[in-house]
Amino acid sequence: MKLADLDEQYKRFPQIKREEMRKFVDWIHAQPHFSPHFSEGEALHFFHACKYSMEMAKQVLETNLTARTHLDDFFVNLDIESNQLKRAMKTVSIVPLPGATPEGYRVIVGKLEDLNASNFNYADVMKLYCMVFDYWMYEDGIQPGHVIVIDLKGCSLGHVARIGLLQMKKFLFYLQEAAAIRLIGFHFINIVPFMDKIMALMNPFMKKELTSILYLHNDINEFFKFVPREMMPKDYGGQFEETKVARELYYNKLIDDRKQMLEFETRHQVNEKLRPGKPKNASDLFGIAGNFKKLDID
Repeated sequence: MKLADLDEQYKRFPQIKREEMRKFVDWIHAQPHFSPHFSEGEALHFFHACKYSMEMAKQVLETNLTARTHLDDFFVNLDIESNQLKRAMKTVSIVPLPGATPEGYRVIVGKLEDLNASNFNYADVMKLYCMVFDYWMYEDGIQPGHVIVIDLKGCSLGHVARIGLLQMKKFLFYLQEAAAIRLIGFHFINIVPFMDKIMALMNPFMKKELTSILYLHNDINEFFKFVPREMMPKDYGGQFEETKVARELYYNKLIDDRKQMLEFETRHQVNEKLRPGKPKNASDLFGIAGNFKKLDID
C-alpha cells in the first residue's frame, strides 16, 4: 500500500499551496481526538475535495472521521479475512479502471457476479466497496473528479429487498457529507424494470447536488458519451481486462496489505474519550445542522 507521490500531486495541482496544507496538517495533529499518524497525503484529499477551503476541509474531515468511527456497517473491522468480506468478494466485482475520461476523471465500476440474492449482504458489499475505493485513492492521489458506475445486470427484487432503508441513509449521508472526492457522475447502467423500487430507497436521502449528477441508462451507448467504451473492461466492449479478472487485482491487494488496511481504519477514526466537549455517537451524525460539503458539480 503505497501513498501517492506528494510532489507529483502538487505539481499537477499548482493551485494548492503546500504552506496552506502544512497549516491544515498542523491543525489535524493538534486535535486530541484525531490520530497523530494522519498523513499529509491523506489530508490532501480533503483539502482538494473542498476546493481548497480550509474551514470546509476541517468540517468535512471531522464529519468523515466521526462517520467512520460510528457507521459500523461500512467502516469498522476492515479485516479482509473476515467471513463477511470473503463472501462479499465472491458476490461482487468492484473495479477501479485504468486511465481517465477525456476530462481527466477517474472511474470505478461495481457489478454483481453471484446472482443468488441470498448471498447478497448490502452492508458487507458496501464495506468492501469503500475499502477498494479508499485503497485506490490512497495510491492514486487527488484527481480532477471521480465517476461511480453501478451495473445492475442480474439484479433482482430479491437483492433490493435485502437493502435496509437505514443502511441506504447511512451510505448516502457519507457520500454526500463526508467523502473526500469530487463526485462528477453517478451512473446506473443496464437498469432494471423495477428501477422505481431502487429509487424509492434512495430518493428520500438524496440532495439536489447528487440528483443532478445521477444518470439512469437504458442504452449503453448513451453511457459511453460520459465514459468512453475503450476505457471499459472487455465485457463492455472495451480494451481493459474483464471485470471478473480485474477485480482480483484489487482484492489481492487488500489481502496482501491486510495489516496496512487495519492501520488505515485506526487512522481514520476518532477517539471519543479525547474529543473536546461532548462525545458523539451515530445518532448525532444525522442531526448535524447545515451542509458541510457540496458535491463538486462541473
